[in-house]
Amino acid sequence: MSFKDYYKKEVVPKLQKDFDYKNIHAVPTIKYVTVNIGLGAGLKDAKFLETTEKTLRRITGQKPVQTKARKSISGFKIRGGMIVGGKVTLHGLRMWDFLEKLIKVTCPRVRDFQGLSVRSFDGQGNYSIGFKEHIAFPEIRSDEIELIHGLQVTVGTSAKTNKEAEALLRHLGFPLKQV
Repeated sequence: MSFKDYYKKEVVPKLQKDFDYKNIHAVPTIKYVTVNIGLGAGLKDAKFLETTEKTLRRITGQKPVQTKARKSISGFKIRGGMIVGGKVTLHGLRMWDFLEKLIKVTCPRVRDFQGLSVRSFDGQGNYSIGFKEHIAFPEIRSDEIELIHGLQVTVGTSAKTNKEAEALLRHLGFPLKQV
């Protein structure tokens, strides 16, 4: 059974019961997943940009889009139009496969993993996870690593509140900490 089928057959009825939804289309779902890497200290290093691009491509299976600075910030030595990171937005089957891998493989591989924080909801039903080391993902082979960098995963849901989004993610199997 695919993860999307699991959502439809197992999670949707639970959410309908929990929140008393009359219509199946009112039940929150996951709309998209974005994976972001900021260059940070490696802004001037072309090799670092190449490494982060390869990492994103390997983790998500898609070519990343380079993100550019909108305006200059002298304190960070950033000029407008300068490449400051990369991102990939996942939809459809690839998104569901990525979420299953994130929950079942990647999170348990994180060093000293205690569970995901419940405070990472943005108030509109979206959830962000920060990884300090990209080596937690199974596609990254530890013998090929030159630089360890972090990345951010944002799960966009159709939930209206944090409570609905939290229930959705818990039913999907996200290892959220108990409050």
